[in-house]
Amino acid sequence: MGNGSVFTAAFLLAVGRGPFDQAGLWFMDPYDPFTYQGVADWIMFIFGFAFVLILGYALKQHALLEGIQEE
Repeated sequence: MGNGSVFTAAFLLAVGRGPFDQAGLWFMDPYDPFTYQGVADWIMFIFGFAFVLILGYALKQHALLEGIQEE
């Protein structure tokens, strides 16, 4: 299980599981933000984008601190 599975499980536990046909498990439903799986996937996309931004900022600050890069 990856982090996506953990976040999805926590999300489904927090909001409750709806009927099986609204779970969003078939075809393009996992990317539909109106299904449970779709909401969990979009949360992971947003967390992933935020992680990349924070990591880039941290690496830039590290390079400045070590003198590898100038402002």
